[in-house]
Amino acid sequence: MATFQSRSHADFTYGSFPVSEKGMSGQLSTRRYDVIVFGDTCVDLIVTGTDVVPRFGQVEKWVDDYTLEMGGSCCLFACQAAKLGLRVGLLGRVGDDGFGRLVLQRLEESGVDTQHVMVDPSLKTGLGIALCKPDDRAILTYEGSLSAVWPDDVTDEYLMSARHLHHGSFFLHTRLRPHMPDIFQRARRLGLSTSLDINWDPEERWNSTLPDVLPLSDVFMPNEQEALCLSGCAQLEDAVAWLFSQGMSIVAMKLGADGARLYHGENVHRCAVEPATGGDSIGAGDSFDAGFLAGWLRGLPLEQCLDIACYCGQSVASKTGGLQGQPNWGDVCKAVGI
Repeated sequence: MATFQSRSHADFTYGSFPVSEKGMSGQLSTRRYDVIVFGDTCVDLIVTGTDVVPRFGQVEKWVDDYTLEMGGSCCLFACQAAKLGLRVGLLGRVGDDGFGRLVLQRLEESGVDTQHVMVDPSLKTGLGIALCKPDDRAILTYEGSLSAVWPDDVTDEYLMSARHLHHGSFFLHTRLRPHMPDIFQRARRLGLSTSLDINWDPEERWNSTLPDVLPLSDVFMPNEQEALCLSGCAQLEDAVAWLFSQGMSIVAMKLGADGARLYHGENVHRCAVEPATGGDSIGAGDSFDAGFLAGWLRGLPLEQCLDIACYCGQSVASKTGGLQGQPNWGDVCKAVGI
């Protein structure tokens, strides 16, 4: 469904990535994709105002504005990764409806290969309704196509098409969740590196198969609240220690307005960000993930990967919706001095 044109910046072109810290071979760099993801396909209806809390009893309230845009953490990640010059494939389904067509349009406009996205007339495309006030937001979610990826869809052929597997909706991909340890094990056996971002657990149980997936992840990119809930710890440093006890080697921790920290062995790197104003922060964490991997898969120093991630996250946080603020690789190179 997508048409690709080779893009380059400085001495970078598709298929010519240097070896990363995980020791990827030259053979892997010739695979069709640099990154593959499982699509949590949905659209976001973003309602904004100073008071967006609904009242039942047929009470009608004015709101300031609304935006309809593609959502889904993995889908937003995929778009940002493609804009940063990575070759990205996405596996999933959309409904045969207007929302599904919007998802496909946005993915293809961003350069994501959608040949593995099926249009399924039996599904309705997923929907998230975000009620955003200036300092917080609440989200109502209709599942639909959002979790419509089945274990049998994830073939070895699909895995072998890429250098890296990123999973960004662990708790929302309910059909895949029990099978993620096997999927990550197969990916690593086939030579892929892996990364994980869990997002919020709607059931707030923070368990399932996650303990078996963590040690199979080369890079883990939670936010502070998720790390605390997952670990059961009250302090961030205790949560980080717990994560490393689970077999993690690289943890890129998102701290919202306080920027981010990168933990790698005994090393801790910090990245501060300017306050993001005028946006709703939707998709900021997903662009952070894509930014980090865009540097990591190029073999850049971890500190620089963190700078790229923070720049991408802050750019998106200052806009409405998860796509508007996504920078391209040229923007990144100028901003962080690559």
